[in-house]
Amino acid sequence: MNTVLSLRRLRAMLVKEFIQMRRDRVTFAMMLIVPLMLLVLFGYAINTDPKHLPAALVAPTQDRYSRAIVTALETTGYYHFTHVGVSAAEGEALLARGDVSFVVTIPSDFDRRVDRGDAPTLLIEADATDPSASSGAISTLGTVAAQALLHEQGTEAQAALAATSQLQVIVHARYNPEGITQYNIVPGLLGVILQMTMVMMTSMALTRETERGTMENLLALPASPLEIMLGKVLPFLAVGAVQMTVILVAAKVLFAVPFVGSLVLLMSGVLVFVLALVLLGYTISTLARTQMQAMQLAFFFFLPSMLLSGFMFPYRGMPGWAQVLGEALPLTHFLRLVRAVMLKGAGLADVQSTLAALAAFVVVFALLALSRFRRTLD
Repeated sequence: MNTVLSLRRLRAMLVKEFIQMRRDRVTFAMMLIVPLMLLVLFGYAINTDPKHLPAALVAPTQDRYSRAIVTALETTGYYHFTHVGVSAAEGEALLARGDVSFVVTIPSDFDRRVDRGDAPTLLIEADATDPSASSGAISTLGTVAAQALLHEQGTEAQAALAATSQLQVIVHARYNPEGITQYNIVPGLLGVILQMTMVMMTSMALTRETERGTMENLLALPASPLEIMLGKVLPFLAVGAVQMTVILVAAKVLFAVPFVGSLVLLMSGVLVFVLALVLLGYTISTLARTQMQAMQLAFFFFLPSMLLSGFMFPYRGMPGWAQVLGEALPLTHFLRLVRAVMLKGAGLADVQSTLAALAAFVVVFALLALSRFRRTLD
């Protein structure tokens, strides 16, 4: 008798599904690895209040008051003076390249003004392209510096009363003085959208050929693996160019994001970045057997890129091991490039190391794609 629910048939269906799940190793691995990866990244790597931010010190005299203020700032945990005794021009260049987050300038007559009882002035230039990364350090600046100065004068007991009147702290939020979040997020979206679409579309393109059985036609052509790879990835460069144009126009029209750098330099960086992405997608397509697997592998790469690149959370707020992982992601370097060019007006000399890193990704992914193509399809 054919019942509505048979435990024997249900058991057979369950056994069949578990066997199929076991054979689909990519999906099975995603179900286990993704939750663990999210737990580790959000639990250990993500920090919205970054500490030990690199800073440069412009202090011609290096008197005892200057040393006291520098020590007090480092004691807060927010500042780490990696460049001491630089000139104003060198500090400007360090800030433009993104090597430091702050430039602290102590005037040459600082000690004389303190001894005369005049109100001394302390200048802090902050890289405000990411407002959330510098807000904590700026909020503690005035009180800490004033208390350090009064302590050095031997008037620590009066610090709470006189802190605001003894020292004038001038903060210049560079590149984004109003602290508008869209100025940081919207340029970053250029890299995020390009990565999401380029890697996924390219990885699924070659996998679709295999699923539909048309890969044999490609292999029958008198074309080398390099020619086949270029034929697959070059059309997506045109797609990336269209996406870049749409995003940049929307950023200007809808959000009024400033563009103070070179458009040619930005387009060159986008070209290298997109080329690296499509080669990565091509490599993923040689690993996946189905389009679903290709999509899963692309998502597996996309997720840590979002969290560790500095797009969603301050890059320097992450622990050292997370920053090392972030350096191995193309999106990390592209975000530095696009924000430096659009918001800071950086030139080629300022971003050449970032361009070199993106070019290295192109070479590595191209070699991986060619080697995987020969091993899996020959």
